[in-house]
Amino acid sequence: MNKDLTVGNPQKVLWTFCMPMFGSIIFQQLYNIADSLVAGKFIGENALAAVGNSYNITLIFIAFAFGCNMGCSVIVSQLFGAKDYGKMKTSVCTTLIFSGALCLVLMIGGLLSCNTLLRLMKTQEEIMADSAVYLRIYIFGLPFLFFYNIATGIFSALGDSRTPFLFLAFSSTANIVVDILFVKVFYMGIAGVAWATFLCQGISCVLSVLLILKRLTAIETSGEITVFSWSLLGKILVIAVPSILQQSFVSVGNMLIQGCINSFGVSVAAGYSAAVKLNNLVITSFTTIGNGISNFSAQNIGAGIYTRVKEGFRAGLKLVWTICVPFGLLYFCFGKYLLLLFMDESSAAALATGQEFLRILSPFYFVVSSKLVADGILRGAGAMNQFMAATFIDLALRVVLAFLFSGISGSAAGIWCSWPVGWCIATGLSIVFYLKGNWMKQKIQKL
Repeated sequence: MNKDLTVGNPQKVLWTFCMPMFGSIIFQQLYNIADSLVAGKFIGENALAAVGNSYNITLIFIAFAFGCNMGCSVIVSQLFGAKDYGKMKTSVCTTLIFSGALCLVLMIGGLLSCNTLLRLMKTQEEIMADSAVYLRIYIFGLPFLFFYNIATGIFSALGDSRTPFLFLAFSSTANIVVDILFVKVFYMGIAGVAWATFLCQGISCVLSVLLILKRLTAIETSGEITVFSWSLLGKILVIAVPSILQQSFVSVGNMLIQGCINSFGVSVAAGYSAAVKLNNLVITSFTTIGNGISNFSAQNIGAGIYTRVKEGFRAGLKLVWTICVPFGLLYFCFGKYLLLLFMDESSAAALATGQEFLRILSPFYFVVSSKLVADGILRGAGAMNQFMAATFIDLALRVVLAFLFSGISGSAAGIWCSWPVGWCIATGLSIVFYLKGNWMKQKIQKL
């Protein structure tokens, strides 16, 4: 059901809109968590490290899909808020066509450079073959990743966060079952883990796209709809390209950090692989709520109601901080028991690494969540230069400090300490950019 985010109590509207998105990302993360869990428990420590190793490369592809999602979502939100339904439909068609072409290029490039990327991360020989198998199968599933993300972005732009939640709840639960079936019953090893994700994500994608096309067809417009518009593509890319660059640089930074982590051995890499999945569950939840705030802001900016955007910022902080409390306590106090879902007591070095990682990072979730709320406002307003500045400084600090701190300490703990430092400085910048209010002076593009 489509929902106008420009009316009603801002806090109630935002919380009602964002909570299904939070639920959706929990299930989305279950895809990767399930892969690592099944690999670690039923195949072994090397398989767990291989999935985690490949995951850093898959984040590059996710960055492009996420950028297309955000570009389409923000423009569709503004057009929906302005009730310009004809151009709204054109922007959707334009995004689908452009994303299909981009996806094809990435698939070819990914398949050709798979082994090269793995070697750049100093992938250990004992996990090289499994990492390559998992990554290649993942690349074949890129069309599902792209079109599902775009469909989700459109649902959110129309004020509907419940439908993608239902799709994800079904497909991610099915993914866990199929993971175990392919590995334990059909003995497919690491390939079984990858094919399970391919199959379940594919079903979710097809159903989502069919429903969004039906939903858009039901919205009445006058005149003929243009299938592709270069001018609208330009508006979409103004949002999409900075988002892609931001996520891509983060992914490249993570690959560099992964190379540093790999130098400490397979056990450290396996422990990090498990712990970072738990960490990403939280960070991605905050990012998704930030995306919801972008949609909320974009609709209200499209309607010219700036006071609601400020109220949305305060409501967003309350929401993410409410999530911080249970996750922070759970990871800090009971991280060991969560990590045992991915490994057993015999993997002592990996277990100790994962615990150390979670205890260093979890107290700072309050900080990074504040940044992602402020970023949501900046992105929804189209203030992409400010958004990118804070993000790139965070990344650059984390990469440089990871190598510096690990060299000084002689242990992986130095790498983990680089996260909070980068988060604190970047959060300060994002909050300053929001409070200065230049985003309100941002010239809204004539769509």
